[in-house]
Amino acid sequence: MSTLEKIKTQISENPILLYMKGSPKLPSCGFSAQAVQALSGCGERFAYVDILQNPDIRAELPAYANWPTFPQLWVDGELVGGCDIIMEMYQRGELQSLIKETADKSRAAE
Repeated sequence: MSTLEKIKTQISENPILLYMKGSPKLPSCGFSAQAVQALSGCGERFAYVDILQNPDIRAELPAYANWPTFPQLWVDGELVGGCDIIMEMYQRGELQSLIKETADKSRAAE
C-alpha cells in the first residue's frame, strides 16, 4: 500500500482523525497539545496518527491535504484545519457540535 493509499484509508476509516506530533497522552509540540485539549473537551473519542512515528505520512500529507502544517484535524473525510482553526471553532462552540454530530452519525452507522 502506498503512503497516499494509507492516508486515504486512515481518513475514510476514522470519522474523527487528528494527525499530530506525539500522542494525545504525550503530545510532542504545543500546537498538537492545544488541538488534543480542544478535541478532548468535546467529549468524544477520536483517532490519531503520530507523524513523528510515520515520516512517510509526515512528508506526503501536506501535499495531499494542501495544508502545510501539523496538527491536521480531519472530520468525516474533510480537512477541518490546524491548531488555530481548531481553537477558534472550539471557542465559538462549533467544534463541539461538529464532533458530536460526526460521532453520533458514526455510532448510528455501526
